[in-house]
Amino acid sequence: MSGTAARFNIFPTRMALTTMKNRLKGAHTGHSLLKRKSEALTRRFREIVKKIDDAKRKMGKIMQVANFSYAEVKYSAGDIGYQVRESVKTAQLKVKARSENVSGVQLPAFDLIVDGQNAFELTGLGRGGQQIGKCRDTYRKAIEVLVELASLQTAFVILDEVIKVTNRRVNAIEHVIIPKIENTIKFITAELDEADREEFFRLKKVQGKKKERQEVENQLQAKERAEREAAGIAVAESGDSGAANLLNEYEQDPDVIF
Repeated sequence: MSGTAARFNIFPTRMALTTMKNRLKGAHTGHSLLKRKSEALTRRFREIVKKIDDAKRKMGKIMQVANFSYAEVKYSAGDIGYQVRESVKTAQLKVKARSENVSGVQLPAFDLIVDGQNAFELTGLGRGGQQIGKCRDTYRKAIEVLVELASLQTAFVILDEVIKVTNRRVNAIEHVIIPKIENTIKFITAELDEADREEFFRLKKVQGKKKERQEVENQLQAKERAEREAAGIAVAESGDSGAANLLNEYEQDPDVIF
């Protein structure tokens, strides 16, 4: 709490509370997006795992057939390795790389491309031509499956690492960042409520003091008014008694003629 208070200069403000609420909203939004990204990547990861399993099973069967076919070629046409090496000038099968976007993650993918004519058209004309063609087609299928398996394995490794990183970020936001922001908001709210209560109490005390001063002033004014009224009555009574005494003197004086 002390570090949080120091960050807001000991006196949290409404602006700081609004800022933290915006940060909390952004954290929830980021957590939701990363969670959906993790789910999408995990779903694709499981699909790739299933495809890898199928491709490996298929690869085993094809290689079994290819090895048996090559044995047939060696039995019928003998060793044709030197003929293959003499016939090949450029690669007929090429691999082209491309990228696939999955929830913002670029996954490499490989495609097999047939480039050029068949370099083994004349191989096996004397004998074993049918077995050689069958062996060639079988190994081509094996290469296709091998390229597919390489693409899946590469995507598997990349997705595995990305999912781990994404899950770490989701857990960090969910268990560290969001609780920290919520605690900060609670602290700021409590401080602001305490400041509001103190301000209300201060205003109430100020209002009470003003009321007391007003009552004292009213009492003083009433006292002064009463004193002035009493002084005025005394003066009036003194004036009336003096006039009565003078009239009595005139009435008692025989020389005064009315």
